[in-house]
Amino acid sequence: MPKLSDTMTEGTLVAWKKKKGDKVSAGDVIAEIETDKATMEWESPEDGTLTEIFVAEGGKVNVGEKIAFIGAEGEAAPAEKKEPEPKAKEDKNAAPQKKEQEETEKPAPAAEKESETAPPQESAKTESAEKQEAPPVKPPPEPKPASSGEARVKASPLARRLAAEQGVDLSTVKGTGPDGRVTESDVRAVSRSKGAPPPPASVPRIPAGEGSRITLSGMRKVIAERLVASKAPVPHFYLNIEIDAGPLMSARAELKSAGEKSDSSKITVNDFVLKASVAAAVKVPKANASFDGDAIVQYNDINLAIAVAIEDGLVTPVIRAAQGKSLREISEAVKDLAHRARHKRMKPEEFQGGTFTVSNLGSYGIDNFSAIINPPQGFILSIGAIVKKAVIDDCDQIVPGQRMSIGMSCDHRVIDGALGAEYLKELRHLLENPTLLLI
Repeated sequence: MPKLSDTMTEGTLVAWKKKKGDKVSAGDVIAEIETDKATMEWESPEDGTLTEIFVAEGGKVNVGEKIAFIGAEGEAAPAEKKEPEPKAKEDKNAAPQKKEQEETEKPAPAAEKESETAPPQESAKTESAEKQEAPPVKPPPEPKPASSGEARVKASPLARRLAAEQGVDLSTVKGTGPDGRVTESDVRAVSRSKGAPPPPASVPRIPAGEGSRITLSGMRKVIAERLVASKAPVPHFYLNIEIDAGPLMSARAELKSAGEKSDSSKITVNDFVLKASVAAAVKVPKANASFDGDAIVQYNDINLAIAVAIEDGLVTPVIRAAQGKSLREISEAVKDLAHRARHKRMKPEEFQGGTFTVSNLGSYGIDNFSAIINPPQGFILSIGAIVKKAVIDDCDQIVPGQRMSIGMSCDHRVIDGALGAEYLKELRHLLENPTLLLI
């Protein structure tokens, strides 16, 4: 089983494109494999004959386990080697055990003989040496009686249960309840001060017959792990702007009237946003960076990651070196990536190496939101819907207008408030003057 993504630990054999006995050449697609991110085509690593298939369609195996054998014509798959591992382990284990038994049996008479034949001075030296070499053995502490320790501390039943779960000594907790009674919040405070994870909140169980338990898919597991890895240690802060989307909608209408024929090729508002986000990063290169231990890595290329919702969750395919692509090229690239992501036909490298991400929920009717950074990236943009509302124009008149909310979630270790504001200033300028994106 090949490792088809950086986070893949196991894969599911979705379908075999070749059957046993077929001749294959290097590069031929011989199977479809589902990873934690997508279903990918697996190409033959060499020329030969697909002599043996070890995993049936639908089978799930760990990375590195064998799934097929490709050999020369007439070459049979190697037979399973039956290594006597259990026996060897038994022999290895038996040898020390036997040796220990012999040693435990022999020392007693040997010691007696030595004590009988050795002079009194030597035996005294031996005893003193043994006393010096052997560290003093402390007797195990006597268990405290249940009634003498925490039983004397006034505490609520819930506080006692949480203290037991977190290993907190109630006698060291200062109670804030009536008459110094220790409460649940007191125990939680002590747990946090000691660096212990907060006790899990009690979750009401779904009564039998009124719900279902859905096992996490590989993709959803990775999403959960990465979001925790981002939100907990990465110091997020958030910047928000509202732009005048009128010029953007006018530019979109002009392109439509200029002869765009099909929905598949038309340039969308999101395409303008993506192009503008890249152009703004060119203007403010310090924002196109990530945190790396004792340094900030500033990237030469702008590898734009786009959040794409699929049935199992969320993926972020990457447009590489987006700074060198036109509005039309970005539009075509994002449509191709989104289509293949939704049909699980992505290559591993197409998910990796993004320098920042754009997430657009405007088509879902969301006005504004704050996204979570995709580490190790330095920021993520959250794009809301274009909303018609009353605005005040340059002549202080209340007129109808169109506004779009844009949020920027920043890693404070990489981007400070002023730098984030500078980036959003450039982004606003480009989106409110969309003809600049056509140059």
